[in-house]
Amino acid sequence: MSPRPPKKTKAHEKPITLTPEEVAFIRGIVIAEDAHIIALNKPAGLSSQGGRINANTLDELTWAFARPGGSRPRLVHRLDRDTSGVILTARTQPAASFLGKAMIAKRFRKTYLAIVAPGAPSPRGGVIDSALRRESIGREAYMRISPADHPDAETAKTRYRTLAATPEAALMELSPETGRMHQLRVHMASLGRPIIGDVRYGGALMAGGLPVPRLMLHAVKLTFPHPDGETMTIEAPPPEDFRTLAEGLGLAAGLER
Repeated sequence: MSPRPPKKTKAHEKPITLTPEEVAFIRGIVIAEDAHIIALNKPAGLSSQGGRINANTLDELTWAFARPGGSRPRLVHRLDRDTSGVILTARTQPAASFLGKAMIAKRFRKTYLAIVAPGAPSPRGGVIDSALRRESIGREAYMRISPADHPDAETAKTRYRTLAATPEAALMELSPETGRMHQLRVHMASLGRPIIGDVRYGGALMAGGLPVPRLMLHAVKLTFPHPDGETMTIEAPPPEDFRTLAEGLGLAAGLER
């Protein structure tokens, strides 16, 4: 799923006490930092905010970077719990305000890698311009393809291209132009090529005879205007589970593009 604005938090929060292991973990996934931002390579399985399991979220783990008596970094956007990759935080309130406005103005460019099945979509590249609407089933929220004139419809657009493919699976590059919940997942499913491991939207748990450990969606690159006035690009290499499965499915060449 594409990044979404994080939930607002109180200005004066009580600091969370982290274990030495948690501090080492969060510091170990830093991929870029300066006086304004800290970029992290979020692993799959870690909630950005508001997780239901009894564990600290990424947002809470940012207390590891708080200055004594000061504030902690704030998430600029979110990733779904099972999506890995680049996630950005702002060190200061002015940086958070600047980056939040830039994201609302659609000045962030986001690129994802996904493995879908079976095989490449047809056409192999293009634009998915299908509105989405939210549907609740019990406590769970889903997104559905919706007629554009539905009162609850939200515009959603995704650019996609095939990087490598076999009859069993394909490695896709996905670039959302909007940031709807589960957008990439629903849009690929609408092409008949759901992201593998995405049981919510029809993704297979086996591909090419290989088990799929999780949702195979990775935020590989983020380009955004930096508070200093430059344009910054941050990349996060795919994690081992993603790369191993891509290689096992004969898609490794696409990772080098």
